[in-house]
Amino acid sequence: MKVSAYPNPQFKRKDYELLNGEWDFGFKKRSRGFRFSKGFERAAEVYKTNGYPYKINVPFCIESELSGIGYTGFVEQVWYRKRVNIKKDGRRVFLHIGAADYITSVLVNGKPVGRHRGGYTSFAFEITDYVKDGKNELFIYCEDDVKSSLVPRGKQSEKLKSHGCDYTRTTGIWQSVWLEYTPEEYIKGFRLYPDINGRVTVSADFEGKADFSCSAYYDGKQVGKGEVKGAAGNTILQLELDETHLWEVNNGRLYDLELTFGRDKVKSYFGLRSLRLDGMKFLINEKSVFQRLVLDQGFYKKGIYTAENDDELKRDIELSMELGFNGARLHQKVFDPRFLYFADMAGYLVWGEYPNWGLDYSDAKSIDVFLAEWGEAVERGFNHPSIIGWCPFNETWDYKGRRQYDPLISTVYDYTKAVDKTRPCIDTSGNFHVKTDIFDLHDYRYKADEFKESYDRFVSENYLYQHVLNDNPNRQTYGGEPVFISEYGGIKWASDSKISSWGYGKDVKTPEEFAERYCGLTDAISSNEKLFGFCYTQLYDIEQEQNGLYTYARECKFDDGIYEKIKASNEKKAAIE
Repeated sequence: MKVSAYPNPQFKRKDYELLNGEWDFGFKKRSRGFRFSKGFERAAEVYKTNGYPYKINVPFCIESELSGIGYTGFVEQVWYRKRVNIKKDGRRVFLHIGAADYITSVLVNGKPVGRHRGGYTSFAFEITDYVKDGKNELFIYCEDDVKSSLVPRGKQSEKLKSHGCDYTRTTGIWQSVWLEYTPEEYIKGFRLYPDINGRVTVSADFEGKADFSCSAYYDGKQVGKGEVKGAAGNTILQLELDETHLWEVNNGRLYDLELTFGRDKVKSYFGLRSLRLDGMKFLINEKSVFQRLVLDQGFYKKGIYTAENDDELKRDIELSMELGFNGARLHQKVFDPRFLYFADMAGYLVWGEYPNWGLDYSDAKSIDVFLAEWGEAVERGFNHPSIIGWCPFNETWDYKGRRQYDPLISTVYDYTKAVDKTRPCIDTSGNFHVKTDIFDLHDYRYKADEFKESYDRFVSENYLYQHVLNDNPNRQTYGGEPVFISEYGGIKWASDSKISSWGYGKDVKTPEEFAERYCGLTDAISSNEKLFGFCYTQLYDIEQEQNGLYTYARECKFDDGIYEKIKASNEKKAAIE
């Protein structure tokens, strides 16, 4: 099985070659005293001396069934080789890697061309000067160590086996690999600034100098065009649109966009929508929108971090919307651009997050690790209308007995707001807030009457229940920000009796009891005039965590009657609307 679609629909060129499929492969299990290499020396040594005893199906990680290997022990090094035919024809040549965990070194025809640190974001190296017409050899080498305090692992288990809410690891390449060809002068990148009054501003960066033009289309009809002669460096172009179609919840209404710079052509798209906080409300296109979200962690039974195909990516959005959710927290992972593309198309709200678990957020040195990749994540996601906010950290509990380093949290918040002024930022979801636009809470109390009573007090007395303050005094203070219950529920209903299941709260004994608890907790949030949204934990089971609304294989856990009750509760008109 191959992941065969173009990897980044927001930045698509015609001249590319997808390299997914079979690669020569080797790996080394984790050894004592392993340390990350500081340069290309180890990669070059592996390239010269190590063999390729396996074949692997890229872009699936070694731990996954779809890779063709399925080894789930600790792995510290993986390496890949592929021979490809290249015809330059006077063009520049770039090698793109969607994501590879964690430090990646690339050699082309035995020569080092680039290194990237970070397991979740896309990167590319220009290899024009390293390739020749005809056969060429690509070598990709990755190092990973989930036990390191300077490696963000997200929900990858730091123990040999999965446990609690940590799951099977991902090592090496886990998103598409492709070659891309450009003219000598080319578009390096661009940002899109939509205006619901019927215009879009394009801020583009170029290599070289050439005429630049943009054309916008809606349903195949050209509705806007602009041009700049002799553009270079950074150029800003504003398109006035003949027709205004707003991107809204459940209605993507995307415009197509074509950008031309000399002989370089890129296809993209955009959605017209605005975001703004107003008192306790979250406004989209100047309307209060109640966020009916579900936690989506981006794990797949056969591919782990990687969906088998586009249908798997789309199916999670469809399952969510069928139950009356209008979006998701994309939790502890930077999601595939193709997932975001389908969210954009569907009018599906998502929060962009980062897999901070595993990183020592009590250590000031972590800021260098964090900002480097977080900046790439924000930049890559900037043009997606579906992303309505950023959340760099999640639950910064004490790290091995040490409190979080507050300047790290506040610096990342400030950086995020400096890079993207168009979206709100939650500094650290649940706890411990330092500097934030939104005060969100994780509340796994399971008694619906107590749950409702405490948030009713928020309306009547301005008393906001914060269990982290009760258990960890002097860690955060509510300052009047808009409030979001960004995790709750997590009701366990085991779909796999063969494994020891895990979930939140007291177990329910019948599907009817499950529905009653779900509806009681959800209604308590939506009926509260000072809460702008909820996020239920979670959409589907993942391995031993059996608190999903569907199984890990995305099969139904309940009959239609139970799902109808869940949907009805989700779709109730919220007080804040």
